[in-house]
Amino acid sequence: MSQLNDITLVAQVVVLHNTRAFDQLVKKYQSPVRRFFLNLTCGDSELSDDLAQETFIKAYTHIASFRNLSSFSTWLFRIAYNIFYDYLRSRKETSELDTRSVDAQCSTQQTDIGQQMDVYRALAQLKETERTCITLFFMEDLSIEKIAGITGLPANTVKSHLARGKQKMATYLKENGYDGKR
Repeated sequence: MSQLNDITLVAQVVVLHNTRAFDQLVKKYQSPVRRFFLNLTCGDSELSDDLAQETFIKAYTHIASFRNLSSFSTWLFRIAYNIFYDYLRSRKETSELDTRSVDAQCSTQQTDIGQQMDVYRALAQLKETERTCITLFFMEDLSIEKIAGITGLPANTVKSHLARGKQKMATYLKENGYDGKR
């Protein structure tokens, strides 16, 4: 029923230029998209908000290209995924840093706020594709098939990234004394 409601809202935006219908889509998906970016940026809430805003602007300007080949949420997360990687590429070009340096800088800018920061630090140890798969699977509760649709990766590759990412995070947390009791 939710997918049908999304399609109805998209149709209202495209055909009737109903901005209130788009507002409803934003309200529905704003928190998941912001949370997705918050995890990818290792807790940088300002950057996460900026990237989420850019995602919704791009979604609004390109909503007529939504063809209902996947769910609206998959289409929206694909836009978010592309926005994040465009950000990394632009950051890399302007600062000549590799993505690991961007991740390391991101994690050092954050203050230590306990368990949440332990997770962000563990996420920062992962490659971007592993972090994306972990975030979408465990934090957004998306299926492997949906993650494959968002990232453009084969389902088996998504599974591999999940397994490697999970192992790397567990090793990092264990090595850094996280016992899960904080």
